[in-house]
Amino acid sequence: MEKLELFYAKLVFKMNTERRLALIRKLASLLRNDFSLMDALGRIEKIESKEGRKPDEPYAIVMREWQKNLEKGLSFSDATRGWLSSEETLLVTSANVTDLVVALENVDNVINGITKIKRAMRNAISYPLFLLALTFGIIIMVGMYLVPPLASVAGPNVVWTGAANLLIQVSEFSMNYWHMIVVGFVVICVLVWISLANWTGWVRTLFDDLPPWNIYKMHTAVGWLMSLSAMVSAGITMPDAMRILADNSNRYLRDILESTLRYIANGDNLGVALSKTGRNFPNNEIIGDLTIYSEMNDFAPNISRVANDYLQDSVRKMESISSTLNSVGILLVSIIIAWVVLATFQMQDQITMMLS
Repeated sequence: MEKLELFYAKLVFKMNTERRLALIRKLASLLRNDFSLMDALGRIEKIESKEGRKPDEPYAIVMREWQKNLEKGLSFSDATRGWLSSEETLLVTSANVTDLVVALENVDNVINGITKIKRAMRNAISYPLFLLALTFGIIIMVGMYLVPPLASVAGPNVVWTGAANLLIQVSEFSMNYWHMIVVGFVVICVLVWISLANWTGWVRTLFDDLPPWNIYKMHTAVGWLMSLSAMVSAGITMPDAMRILADNSNRYLRDILESTLRYIANGDNLGVALSKTGRNFPNNEIIGDLTIYSEMNDFAPNISRVANDYLQDSVRKMESISSTLNSVGILLVSIIIAWVVLATFQMQDQITMMLS
């Protein structure tokens, strides 16, 4: 029963990002007001458990588990590992060497930013993908259920012409290979999804200008830049922050960051190093800004402004891309429907002429 309660508490805590960030903000506020970490966790546990009357509340269980882990001598990042998301764990790791309050505030800022960009990414991809699936669905349904009855009325000897002929061919293909079309569509979607986080190299750089890879690139770049900004602001040196981020990134981002780190090791600043990778990551404008700010003394506040500006700009770009893809998808569906209607009328006309 205890394991089941722990599993449920962890599931609830990790899934409810808004509530989780609210607790992190509350913890940071208590620490800022000179509460010790154990005392702050205890205060929050009392609130969540209704002064002990509901000890099985998920968020009360979380606070107690964190306290138990800290009592074992673990650092805060290790004590909360598995309870926080990978991005949050990465950010509180900086608390091992700097101020925990700063780290917790960075978690709030960065995760809010990443949540915004994830929401924009979902909106940019989901509806166009639905429209593409709808297009395939219309073609398959028409080929399997609309055309055969009309073709059977005409008989096997009719010679179809124009759009009607194409519709007959599509119908025959759909009836014979509809399962291959469905499987192929699913396989392509899965391969594209896998490629987003794993495909690297110069060919990927070319595809990073096309949907959905350009959308994923923006999402990844925002998360990286905001995390880098938070870690530098917390007192971690830029090369160390880059190495930590590279070690905890997926294959796509790790390849870019490791290439960048090789140039940094040779003496180039962050902007120049990113430029020399040839990956155009995040984009030429941000690379130019980082090249300038890397030479200044107040790098931390400047990179923070760059990160926040890039977040807002990326959300706007994703909304623009989403609008364009939606329009293209709606146009494609409209063209398919118009073609089906035209071809159906032509079939009826040719059947009428044959029977008259």
